[in-house]
Amino acid sequence: MPTPYGSHGGMAFGAEELRVLRRALALALHPSPVSAEDVQDCLRLAESVDEALHEGARLRAFLLADLARYRAALPGTAGGYLVLLEEVLAAGYRPNPDDLAALRALRGNPAAAALLDRCRVLAEQDVRTRLAGRSVAAVPASRTRLLALPGGRSADRPEKTAEPKPPSRPPSRTPRTDRPIPTPGEVFPPRRKSGPPPANPPQQLAAG
Repeated sequence: MPTPYGSHGGMAFGAEELRVLRRALALALHPSPVSAEDVQDCLRLAESVDEALHEGARLRAFLLADLARYRAALPGTAGGYLVLLEEVLAAGYRPNPDDLAALRALRGNPAAAALLDRCRVLAEQDVRTRLAGRSVAAVPASRTRLLALPGGRSADRPEKTAEPKPPSRPPSRTPRTDRPIPTPGEVFPPRRKSGPPPANPPQQLAAG
């Protein structure tokens, strides 16, 4: 069964477990017929890993609770507190404000001063990570999708101003069509000849 933590907080495997793990990796990279024994070995290794993970979580919770008890009893428990803090830091623990305050109170101890410098670096890294995550999430996802739509406004695209409309012209007057159009004879009537009428019109001659 793999142990929960090694010397640096990682999971440690025994020689037999490493053999099974190498065999499983080889089968994943180069699939080939698998014997029933190999299948059983892989299943047992998977169960052992799951059990080790659960045991590691229980051990980490126990160490953190123990660390809090030692921190609450400072300065009389400085030796045990510093040892436990270094152990949980190696397992991935991040110091909280209580740990930083306790280390500042113990800065006269060389081991406490060294751990204080280390914890300050870790705390600054955590702050930068949180700030970077907030800056990425500053613009909601829905707003980002709207900006990506065709025609959507963006920061580098100026807003279009309304163009001035040309002055409206008065409607042109069209001739009225309700009155009849005069004929050329009405516009230009025939001119009458001047002088006395003829003496014998053709009608009178015919009558005589």
